[in-house]
Amino acid sequence: MIEARATDVQLHWRASALARALLTCVGVALAVAVIGLRWELVVFAAPLIGVLCSVGWQPPAPALRVRGEPGTHRCFEGEPARVTVWTDTENAAVELEFVDGMAVQQRQRDADGRHTVTVSADRWGRYPVRARVTVPARGGLVEGTGVADAADVYVFPLAPPQSTVLPRTDLLDRLGTHLTRYVGPGVEYADVRRYVPGDQLRTINWPVSARRGSLHVTERLTDRAADVVVLVDNYHQPPGPATEATERTARGAVQVVQSALRGGDRAGVVALGDRHPRWLSADIGRRQFYRVLDVLLGVSGSFETTSGTLAPRAAVPPGAIVIAFSTLLDTEFALALIDLRKRGHTVVAVDVLQGAPFPGGCDDLVARMWAMQRSFMYRDMGTIGVDVVAWREEDTLDQSLQLVPDHRRQR
Repeated sequence: MIEARATDVQLHWRASALARALLTCVGVALAVAVIGLRWELVVFAAPLIGVLCSVGWQPPAPALRVRGEPGTHRCFEGEPARVTVWTDTENAAVELEFVDGMAVQQRQRDADGRHTVTVSADRWGRYPVRARVTVPARGGLVEGTGVADAADVYVFPLAPPQSTVLPRTDLLDRLGTHLTRYVGPGVEYADVRRYVPGDQLRTINWPVSARRGSLHVTERLTDRAADVVVLVDNYHQPPGPATEATERTARGAVQVVQSALRGGDRAGVVALGDRHPRWLSADIGRRQFYRVLDVLLGVSGSFETTSGTLAPRAAVPPGAIVIAFSTLLDTEFALALIDLRKRGHTVVAVDVLQGAPFPGGCDDLVARMWAMQRSFMYRDMGTIGVDVVAWREEDTLDQSLQLVPDHRRQR
């Protein structure tokens, strides 16, 4: 269902062009009358003064609202979005304004004053469609001007089609699509053993039983499911490469969630660093993918909020795999990763920072010292159980996640 948005406009009042013209005529007529002793000019200016004085008993301006349909539009990068904007007041003039990065493909105006535009954007983010409204009042002697966001166009990032691998760890005891080394219901062959009372008859391997003279059953490897929670670092970053890493963070988070949902796993997201951290519990299905996109861009009404700097327990189910995307420049985000590891989760941090976070470049010696310091941080975080992998510019996300060590227990 398409929902329209009604936004009250805060108007700033000033004298209209008509009032300024009348005031100019009155001033000139009175000045000439006083200087040239022409009393008949006072009679000429009297009606104009009466018109200016009538502003006090003219009917006030009604409340002005700008309506946009749809009020919130969601699309992907490069896709066109169609928005219609109008006002409730008949004599109001509406002029649409667009932010940088938004391209207007088509624009038309109906006879009833409705403005319909088709816009698109090549980069993900929130793009408001602003309406500048000018309305006359008080008999046309004053006019009000205001700007309001008539609609919001949320452009979602496009993720690469490649699937990402999950960290090699013990999965939940729930039927899924990931082949494990545990024996249970499945289709992959594991071993043949003697029949034990209680085994299902359909698992009996009759050719082997006939050759060995006793009942034998076939064991198979089971397929299990996983819960994947993406942790996004929204803390303020210094200018330069750290700010550019936000692009990689968003696309990496979308790619991980997309791969998990395609594989039948449950996926959720937690965004830390804002004034009110937002999160979405893990779930399955195509609708969950769009809910995650809403959380990443902060579309209101589609997520839960919390307080503090740690991931809430309700957002990360027991046994979930946490994949975090961060520049690892903020201590509070690192503490959130350590807290998740203490709860028993498998935590993998993807370092999206490219080089040293110094705008304008730095000396080679400083760059080498910075790289050495980051390697020490990788080692320290790995010691406490948080695996950190670097996502280099020439590598894909799947290649970077291949470096995560194997944490599966031996059978």
